Amino acid sequence: MNLDETKLAKLAVADDMLEEAYGKPGSSTRKEFEGKAEAWYYAELLKEARKKNKITQKQLAEMIGKKREYIVLLERGETDMQLSTFLNITHALGLRFGLIP
Repeated sequence: MNLDETKLAKLAVADDMLEEAYGKPGSSTRKEFEGKAEAWYYAELLKEARKKNKITQKQLAEMIGKKREYIVLLERGETDMQLSTFLNITHALGLRFGLIP
């Protein structure tokens, strides 16, 4: 297969797109974006684990002493969660969480 180097050179690079939209790495706007992206990622992991375990949002909320609406907001990425809540959810879903040095 032959690649057209001229066309390839015109393609946008993800790092350039992120820099244009959210600033240079290390900037406050980039850090804010990266924090939200990471929070969304973990919320997606928890949502998939909840579904895999066939647990409803209401059941999960009851297991951790929260309201269903809170779980909805978390899964939509519309609110942050405290570390203690994150750990409560992971335990309720039978997940293990650890920090790797």
